[in-house]
Amino acid sequence: MFNGLADWWDGVELWLAQAWFPVQFVLVMVVVVPLCLLFAWVIDKLVGRFARWFGPARDDDNPPS
Repeated sequence: MFNGLADWWDGVELWLAQAWFPVQFVLVMVVVVPLCLLFAWVIDKLVGRFARWFGPARDDDNPPS
């Protein structure tokens, strides 16, 4: 199974490396950028959750008047 997956990925990688630059650019903008944004959002939510778990925020010590 892994050999088949590796062969498929090698084919995709070869196709992408040989593709015309505008095609590569469009694929990056359509696939990679949304994945990076999603990953950044997940990291932000996890850090916020851990921050709330480990201690109060600075604003909780001195509430606004």
